[in-house]
Amino acid sequence: MDNYKKTLQDNYLEALNQPINEEITEITQTQFISKYETDKSWAIGPFAKNDTYTFVKSTQMADPTGIGWTSSSIFNPSTIIKDEKIYLYYRASVKKESLGSRVGLAIYTDGQGWEDYAENPILFPTQENEILSVEDPKVYKYGEDQYIMFYNGAWRASAESVAEYAKPFGDVACDINYALSSDLLHWEKKGLAVPYEISKLWAKGAVIPRNGQGEAVKINGEYLMFLSEGCGGFQYVGHSTNMIDWSFEKKEYLPLPDGFGKHIYEIACAIVNGDQLVMDFLYNDNNGHHAGAQALFDLSNPYTPLDFTHNATLAWGGMLEYRGEWFFAQGWDAPRGKEEMFFYSGGNPASQSLS
Repeated sequence: MDNYKKTLQDNYLEALNQPINEEITEITQTQFISKYETDKSWAIGPFAKNDTYTFVKSTQMADPTGIGWTSSSIFNPSTIIKDEKIYLYYRASVKKESLGSRVGLAIYTDGQGWEDYAENPILFPTQENEILSVEDPKVYKYGEDQYIMFYNGAWRASAESVAEYAKPFGDVACDINYALSSDLLHWEKKGLAVPYEISKLWAKGAVIPRNGQGEAVKINGEYLMFLSEGCGGFQYVGHSTNMIDWSFEKKEYLPLPDGFGKHIYEIACAIVNGDQLVMDFLYNDNNGHHAGAQALFDLSNPYTPLDFTHNATLAWGGMLEYRGEWFFAQGWDAPRGKEEMFFYSGGNPASQSLS
């Protein structure tokens, strides 16, 4: 057994035997979507569970690494629509919120229901900087038959690297990597999207403003990537004209208002709705509890929030416009040990074409 495979196997066994983090796993979708503020007409929602589209993963996907890998939880998905089919990319985890994850795909066809993709996993560890996990996909369309998936790759940093970047909280590092596809089925890994001088060995969530068709939207002539978790504790904004080549600047774009709290945990998604931009995010309140909110921006000024709500969706992979409503998926509320993905719909999108 080569060293890479041995490390994969050791990590899988560690994830399999680790206790479940109750603080994170007890978060439910209902606790966030139930707080919709009806007086904030700009807010995305309200949402209700839509049982028509529940996806149940009933079989284990293949294990191309040959270590006996299995999953017991699916969550943190990203969805996109092509040819009237819903493509659901999900994180398949050994245990809920454990390392050792991979990315799978299921496809929904109207009148036929869900089919788990026969060639799963779509992505699994093959590179050194994802040897501990491949997880949390975010998919964007950025041209005709051009799709990009940003995903997190976890690995163990050396003591020298930890010291060089002054990384807190141990030696497990998390990168934002990316892959490209022209058909949403076959993905080519391209490597690191956010350099270490920005991430400081930990960055999660390549949040790019996306419209209801799943298209990345240019703002003031460029694509923007909002980074929140990691990056040495600072907010960063990435700039690109092509979704591939990025430059980054330290910029506080989402200061929390007085009374909310002091720490943004992670931005889930940024939704372009007409001429408005809405960021949906998770933060820690003044009592140290997880809370969710949405922030409103004018599309022409995406760095100055105009208003906030106390409701959120935490749709990590973004939302879609589907049959006249906003539409997203999450697997948090599935019973423990069940691989199920629930869908939520509601609200009134303002259609926006690719720009």
